[in-house]
Amino acid sequence: MELLYYCIALALGLYVLIWSADKFVDGASAVATRLGMSKLLVGMIIVGFGTSAPEMLVSALASYGGTPGIALGNAFGSNIANIALILGITVLIRPIFIEKAVITREIPILLFATLAAYYFLWDGMLSRFEAVLMLILFAIIMYFSISASIREEKRQQPCEELRRLQEEKVLVDPEVMPMKNAIFCLIIGLVLLIASSRALVWGAVGIAAFIGISDMIIGLTIVAVGTSLPELASAISATRKSEHSLVIGNILGSNFFNALAVVGIAGVIKPIPVEYGVLVRDMPLNILLTLSLFLFSIRVGNQVQGIISRFEGIVMLAIYVIYTFQLVTIVLGKPLFAFLV
Repeated sequence: MELLYYCIALALGLYVLIWSADKFVDGASAVATRLGMSKLLVGMIIVGFGTSAPEMLVSALASYGGTPGIALGNAFGSNIANIALILGITVLIRPIFIEKAVITREIPILLFATLAAYYFLWDGMLSRFEAVLMLILFAIIMYFSISASIREEKRQQPCEELRRLQEEKVLVDPEVMPMKNAIFCLIIGLVLLIASSRALVWGAVGIAAFIGISDMIIGLTIVAVGTSLPELASAISATRKSEHSLVIGNILGSNFFNALAVVGIAGVIKPIPVEYGVLVRDMPLNILLTLSLFLFSIRVGNQVQGIISRFEGIVMLAIYVIYTFQLVTIVLGKPLFAFLV
């Protein structure tokens, strides 16, 4: 009987996850249109923050509960999954086009934030003072990024008369969701997205345990991927709707929040000792993957936008598989790469 409950939770969680991801993306896109904001900015702030909320809560509770090390694993593990797993799967479905401004501004900002986090962790301990500095740096970078995006939008705005006509068209266009409905879809989509992902993970873990798979393997595979399900579902839904700016904004925003805000909040609650593996394995891979976003996006002769192709998606997924296999072999006591433990 218990197995039946797990199967129901798995099936129902998957169905609601897909449905809520569609509503969440529709709401985010409509809010951007109604407010005249760029979808990249909405993806970074609203979608990125919303899908990072579970990681933020888990890390804060872990730090408060006396296990601050989980906060680091949760934050940087999610960042690795966001690029290597989520973006990898997404571009296999459809290649992602990236605006030039993202390549020259947002990706370098994320790389800087990741390097800054690495610097604060390098001595093997994140103090409260360093955590506060991370949060201050987060606020400064966020302000700069939002201001730069708004200025970019204004420069691209057409003349005043044409802009007024466009705004009037948006207000009467029946294809654009009303603001009240858009906000409702955004909120209810996010809540159900998180809830359904938890139900799906609970069902999958229950079935795996029933079959006899060890807790360690379950934690490193099902649970690790499960915490990234909201980002994955929303990214796939946005890709199907050709909302490429929402996809890349979600990835960049989520990783930015995780690298500085999530770790910073956990460090303010309680100083965090940093394991050696984080410094030699997880953080360097974070930096490498962020840098790869920049390199993959560049296309010679195209000055308007870049593209991440299916081949590059395969490369990202291969990196994630090797990384996960390394973690599993470490737990089993036979690491694939002995120097990355």
